[in-house]
Amino acid sequence: MTLKNTLDNIQQAIAGLTAPGGDFEIIQADVLGQSLPVYKPAPGSLRDIYMACLQHNQKTFLVYHQQRLSFMDTYQQTAKFAYILTQQFDVKKGDRVAIAMRNNPEWIVAFMAATSLGAVAVPMNGWWTTEELEYGLQDCGAKVVVVDNQRMQRIEPFYQAMDIRAVVISSAANSQPSTDTQFNYSELMSACADQQMPTVEISTDDDATILYTSGSSGKPKGVVATHRSIINTLVSWLLLAVGSEVAGAKPDNMPEADDLVALLTVPLFHVTGCHSLFLLSLIIGRKVVMMHKWDPQEALKLIEQEKVTYVNGVPTMSQELLDAAENTDRDISSLVELASGGAARPPEHVRRISETFKMNPVNGYGLTETNAMGAVNAGITYIECPDSVGMPSPAVTEIRIVDEQGNSLPAGERGEICIKSPANARGYWNNPTATADAFKDGWFHTGDVGYLDDLNMLFIVDRIKDIIIRGGENISCNEVEAAIYAYEGVAEVAVFAVPDERLGEVVGAKLFMKANASITEQQLVEFLQDHIAAYKIPSHLIISEEPLPRTATDKIFKREIKEQYLAAMQASV
Repeated sequence: MTLKNTLDNIQQAIAGLTAPGGDFEIIQADVLGQSLPVYKPAPGSLRDIYMACLQHNQKTFLVYHQQRLSFMDTYQQTAKFAYILTQQFDVKKGDRVAIAMRNNPEWIVAFMAATSLGAVAVPMNGWWTTEELEYGLQDCGAKVVVVDNQRMQRIEPFYQAMDIRAVVISSAANSQPSTDTQFNYSELMSACADQQMPTVEISTDDDATILYTSGSSGKPKGVVATHRSIINTLVSWLLLAVGSEVAGAKPDNMPEADDLVALLTVPLFHVTGCHSLFLLSLIIGRKVVMMHKWDPQEALKLIEQEKVTYVNGVPTMSQELLDAAENTDRDISSLVELASGGAARPPEHVRRISETFKMNPVNGYGLTETNAMGAVNAGITYIECPDSVGMPSPAVTEIRIVDEQGNSLPAGERGEICIKSPANARGYWNNPTATADAFKDGWFHTGDVGYLDDLNMLFIVDRIKDIIIRGGENISCNEVEAAIYAYEGVAEVAVFAVPDERLGEVVGAKLFMKANASITEQQLVEFLQDHIAAYKIPSHLIISEEPLPRTATDKIFKREIKEQYLAAMQASV
């Protein structure tokens, strides 16, 4: 069967499923002033989705080290913590509840509890420094922050001055008793009897989350998603899975629904971890095995032990997992689907997944601003067309390519990728200027350059925004430059992406010092450690003895600096 036939069959199946009376019937609705297609049977809020826990009951949902929680356990803990948030912390609809910790079951309980109350969950980047956490908590105006011990140490210097109360998740060995401003999570939960989920009226277009993303403008921006926007993403993924099965494009080795097990390898503060691994698993009854941190050998152990069927992470992870699998005696035959997102996966990796390991390769394209919705390439279509990120996610997402004047371009012509969908975020928190620049007439302007081919498959070829994508983490060049400029004596700096075989891209920087000033690489790294997360610190540093080259308009000529450095790297190989 040709690629075109496969795509046509999937589209035909989806058309039947979304027709009037279908399981995924689509209707037009007013979404924040825009008339958009939405799913008629979709749940009204995330709290409605959490009710799926009652259906899955005692089936195992979360596995973390020695801890195991059923769907019912998770729901009951959520109801209890939601009660605590309302009664002891006066959290009301619209209040922000920040979450700053590593992946663990309490992260999920805190998220579910906050959004069940109509409050706004604000997952914070777990790698952020004290300075970055202070910015995020101040920007979102959090009333409560749920933190682990490590993040508590980082916010200790400032959180009381911001009138934020902290709920601390501690291990038994590191547990501290509650104080007036710090509250021990275990103490709070142990002292509270089982509760019913608090009843709060939640509208489908109410704010649900604020996730911070690094763009080209410097400081991270808070992306505000509504209940509707997140739910439309989840339902779209379900639709694609059902449509592929109806069309006969589902791989033969896919397990039954009761046997689905996902390995959580990526942070929950990203849409991939939060939406495709956590929230989607709630709906379909999939067990989630949580890793403390990424380690390919530990991943192989967990795949064998828990019979993991699905792994999703950045391409680096899938490559390291396959490398480790070639030299192991562990039985990983349960693993049938290996997905990635956040960066391009080389075509040879796709062939390796499908031919050598007989797994189903999956790739997705989406952004925080689209709640991970965009395009999907999976199975047969991905194997046939590995350079593409796939067709636009059915069936409520539109993608168009535009020129600099905003005119739509025909198939094959390159331009900016724009996405319109009810899954789009409503904008940036407290940032109307950035919102107006990025969200125009319902279209989100991604800052990515690409084209659609004659089969409506999307290809990404470049980036307009001045960002670096390191192992799936977006890094603003402007933010890193601002941090370096804060070092006394720096006259000029240019930050740029350097290709990296393992991480895709890493941070490079070239700087020029003022007269009578000097700096070493070690001095700069030590300085930056207090200001930006470790993954943003340059791993390639050039200290120039001459001023940096400039364009005719007197701007630092970053492209030339990058090209010269990459040419020098190539020549030294």
